[in-house]
Amino acid sequence: MSSFRSLALLTLAALFFAQPLPASAQTPLPPPAVPGATPPAAAVPVTDGSMQIVWEVRNRFRLFREERDFREQAEALNGLTVLASEQALGMQSEGRGWARNVVNRLCIDLTGRVSEPCTRDGVKESYLTPTEHPVTVRLGGAIPVGAICAWTFDDGDGPRNATQDCAEPINFRARYGKPTVATVDVTSGADAPQRVATEIMVRDFFIAGLGDSIASGEGNPDRPVALSDDGFCYRSYLGISNVGATAGQFYRPSRAGFKGGRACEAPDTLANWQRYSATWFNAACHRSLYSYQTRTALALAARHPHIAVTYLPLACTGATIPDGLFGSQRPRECFRTKSGTNCPSNVNGQIAELREAVAAARKRQPQRGLDLVLLSVGANDINFSGLVADVIVDSPTERGIFRRSGVIGSIEESRSALQRQLPQNFAKLRETLKGLVDDMSRVVYVTYANPALASRGVPCPGGPGGFDVHPSFSADPNRLAAVASFVDNEFLPRLKDLAQCTGGVLCRNPSADAMTFVDAHQRTFANHGFCARAETDPEFDRACFSPRGDSFTSDIVAAANSPMACGAGASNFRAYLPRARWIRDANDSYFAAMTFPQGLPAAIQPADIHDATWGVVSAVYGGAIHPSAEGHAAMADAAVPAAESVLSLQSAPDVTSQPLPPPGAVR
Repeated sequence: MSSFRSLALLTLAALFFAQPLPASAQTPLPPPAVPGATPPAAAVPVTDGSMQIVWEVRNRFRLFREERDFREQAEALNGLTVLASEQALGMQSEGRGWARNVVNRLCIDLTGRVSEPCTRDGVKESYLTPTEHPVTVRLGGAIPVGAICAWTFDDGDGPRNATQDCAEPINFRARYGKPTVATVDVTSGADAPQRVATEIMVRDFFIAGLGDSIASGEGNPDRPVALSDDGFCYRSYLGISNVGATAGQFYRPSRAGFKGGRACEAPDTLANWQRYSATWFNAACHRSLYSYQTRTALALAARHPHIAVTYLPLACTGATIPDGLFGSQRPRECFRTKSGTNCPSNVNGQIAELREAVAAARKRQPQRGLDLVLLSVGANDINFSGLVADVIVDSPTERGIFRRSGVIGSIEESRSALQRQLPQNFAKLRETLKGLVDDMSRVVYVTYANPALASRGVPCPGGPGGFDVHPSFSADPNRLAAVASFVDNEFLPRLKDLAQCTGGVLCRNPSADAMTFVDAHQRTFANHGFCARAETDPEFDRACFSPRGDSFTSDIVAAANSPMACGAGASNFRAYLPRARWIRDANDSYFAAMTFPQGLPAAIQPADIHDATWGVVSAVYGGAIHPSAEGHAAMADAAVPAAESVLSLQSAPDVTSQPLPPPGAVR
């Protein structure tokens, strides 16, 4: 192939290839022959590796509509663990979180519906069944100064050509499922052109996320609730409490922007209150971009430039195997719209949603199938939230009320479910997943971490520290130790047996039915439970969250205007700054999400925004004792190598955990 010699043609080609190449582009005609001219010399293949064609898929985490969002993540992950990148991004955002703007630029809307098609970087694409991928190609190595590159891309449907300066990258769209042979002739001076060639083949992985609140990212809204420095009144069941509630009322920070009735005697509508709620990329399920499942899929895309990831998040907070994975479940919270809020009556079962998505994909691309399923489930099946309530609800009045309504559970009840219902439900789930993946090793089960360990595996001591957002809360040391022991010695080992067909768990074919099991993160969580504290914690946390449980102003008159005992405004709290605890405590849950739960049984559904019930259930059902963004990042660091192994991806080299810069160093 001859090079373009004419300056006019060179300029025209550069303008043409400044835009992505259309698949139908035809080979341009060669320049006319000049009578008596010497024909160009044949290109000489480069065999010593001095020059190479380097390529990568652009914006290859396909959930993101805009490349700038993917590029930010890829740059943050360059050479770092997911945890180190999350800490750096948290500092860069000054604790406000990297996802706060990205949440509005996804290929899945806030109701959970996949956008078909999805406009990504100005091009309409089918999300579940891409037909092509944007690729950037460069010539690397010892490139002669001023060299001109004549590129050819051939996927079997006719070559596409362009000529430009070798220092410039070139963009084109590679066909899905088809190799493209890329060839470049490098011309410099009077020497014969040198030829370099490679094959470009994009591997697009279809990855689904299933499970419960740990899988969805509960406790980590994509855009945290904005807090007011003023107080908001809650009623109390007690009339008088030992901590901060007088005459049946107590004040905690309000939502910024809320101008309605903040006093208990001045009620307002839930719709008005909801206008100022936190933002999730799916409020009904509290799905968050910070979840370990999203971070795992994103890290795979960032670390492997020759792949694309089509990610379908389906996990839902509150899900059990029967109600959530197989059957529908109640939504956790309404989502905001421009005109108010939208409250779906239920959330479809995740398995049904996944089957529908796979069927739709295979209808258009018969060979399309699930490459990977990320799964965490089982905690709600044994009523783990009931164990949390049993530990932290300390007042006898509230304990009696919530025991009768089913909010508070017991270890005996959880043990019975662990021995009887969970194994049966897990077996049903396994058989169902076998019909969706061609190999059960493609189901990566990421287990839970014990949330109640202070350091070196020693249980947290208990007490009101981290839980005094509600006057009836205090982590009872004895109940806490008993739950921590149950989790470590019974619950977590049994989950491993269920996933791996060991310990007496009956599977039809144990060697073929075992899931890929991930628990490497448990060792790191042993030093980062909900009670962990450090001198490097955010200044607000150290000054305003008291380990003694006196974080809030007890005088009801003063608390209406200044609810924090430290004198600082609650608006200074930052949910996504690095801190020692990787488990949200009740204070974190309130300050980050302030959930008004709406998917609860009628017996415990709050009657209004000042109701005594919602102060309790907001913490129990709104993210307390769930991993923070750092905790989810640590879980992703454990899950990524397992996913790479399943997908036959070579582990990314030189991923290191570098020391976090001191506070204030990153802006």
